[in-house]
Amino acid sequence: MNSSPVVLVTGALAGIGRATAIAFAREKARLVVSGRRPEEGKRLAEELRSFGAEAEFVQADVRFEEQVQALVESVIARFGRLDIAVNSAGYEGEPGPIVEQTVDRYASVFDANVLGTLLAIKHELRAMSAQRGGSIVNVSSTMGIRGAARNALYVASKHAVEGLTKSAALEAAAFNIRVNAVAPGPIQTEMLDRITGSEKSKATMLATVPLQRAGTPEEIADAIVFVASDKASYMTGEVLRVNGGRTAA
Repeated sequence: MNSSPVVLVTGALAGIGRATAIAFAREKARLVVSGRRPEEGKRLAEELRSFGAEAEFVQADVRFEEQVQALVESVIARFGRLDIAVNSAGYEGEPGPIVEQTVDRYASVFDANVLGTLLAIKHELRAMSAQRGGSIVNVSSTMGIRGAARNALYVASKHAVEGLTKSAALEAAAFNIRVNAVAPGPIQTEMLDRITGSEKSKATMLATVPLQRAGTPEEIADAIVFVASDKASYMTGEVLRVNGGRTAA
């Protein structure tokens, strides 16, 4: 009987999600990775299998419940259970002052970051409740505890993700399911490049980090793997902030 954990990673095609999938593959987990781009997903699954992991790609957009439900059901159909879920899918939106934000911009950010996380948790909890155990890790942000000028929608969405995390943890504890979040600071990803817009703006942001650098996706992936694992078995409803000291002051 294969005792390797079964892991689902949403938003797995880039950045932190991709690094997390690779980190679990190195641990020989059984993986289902998801995202919206099928060709990239198939290439990622092949790469994960090169580490000796069982891995499948399932195309899914977390903004649509029928796709999220089908995604979780595909994990159960393939592996018979779901032990760990990492909800990494998200969107930073279009930075700008609050007076320029629109209903459409709000919907694009909150549908991806908040509704997507809610739907994922909903169907992951259903699967895990039936087996009386599991671990869910949501990806938040340092901005989930701070404000940020010109990024109000993204900031608000990450506050919501952290509220969802804590509320879900309270409901899930009776079923031996842990729900936590990992909140990265500035991480060297394409998203950081889009948010900052230029090397000068990025340097200005990184100057506010006590460690004086951006983190790497691999550093966040290592934190996620730890939080999801039995090594953190008494941890639930918590937000682990991995941000180079940015929220220490």
